[in-house]
Amino acid sequence: MQKLVLFMMVSTDGYFEGPDHDLSWHNVDGEFNEFADAQLREFGALLFGHKTYDFMADFWPTAKGQETPGTAQIMNAMPKFVAAHEPFEAKWLGTTMIAGPDIATPIAALKEGSGKGILLLGSNMLCVSLMNARLVDEFRLMMNPVALGAGTSLFTGLSKRTPLKLESVQRFKSGNVLERYLPAA
Repeated sequence: MQKLVLFMMVSTDGYFEGPDHDLSWHNVDGEFNEFADAQLREFGALLFGHKTYDFMADFWPTAKGQETPGTAQIMNAMPKFVAAHEPFEAKWLGTTMIAGPDIATPIAALKEGSGKGILLLGSNMLCVSLMNARLVDEFRLMMNPVALGAGTSLFTGLSKRTPLKLESVQRFKSGNVLERYLPAA
C-alpha cells in the first residue's frame, strides 16, 4: 500500500492562497529548493486537483520552470495523476486523468498499488475530499513567515473535525517551519 502525503505552503494566519489565488508570498530560496527536490524523490507519483495541475503544467515544462532545473527535471519526469470533476485534455507529459464525481474510490485503489508513495501538492479542495474519506496519511505544512490577512483558509470545506498528531518540526533559515502531522485517530 502506498502512502498519500499532502504538502501545502501556508501563511501564519492559515491561508494556503491569498486573494485572487495569489501565491507570490511563498518563501522559497536555495534551502527550500533542496528540501523540495529531496521530498519529491521520496515519492513515486504526484497527485493534483485540476486547478493546481493547470498551474503546474503551465510552469514546470516551460523556460521559467527550467530556472530551477533540478526541480523541473523531477516534476516533468514523475508520473502525474490529476483529479477532476470532468475529463479534460491533459497537456503535461506523464499525466493520468482521474475524472468523475467519485474521486475517493479510484484514489483509494491507486493507494492500494505498489510504489514509493503519492505526493499531493496544493489542491485544497481535493485534499479536503480525501480527508473526508480518510485517505490522507500524512500532512506536511510549510508555514511561511507572513500574515496575509485574507485569502482562502487551509482545509476550507472540511465537513468534520480531523484530529492530527504533530510528528516533527523542521526550521529553515528563511523563517519557514515545516510541521509534519499524522491523523490522530
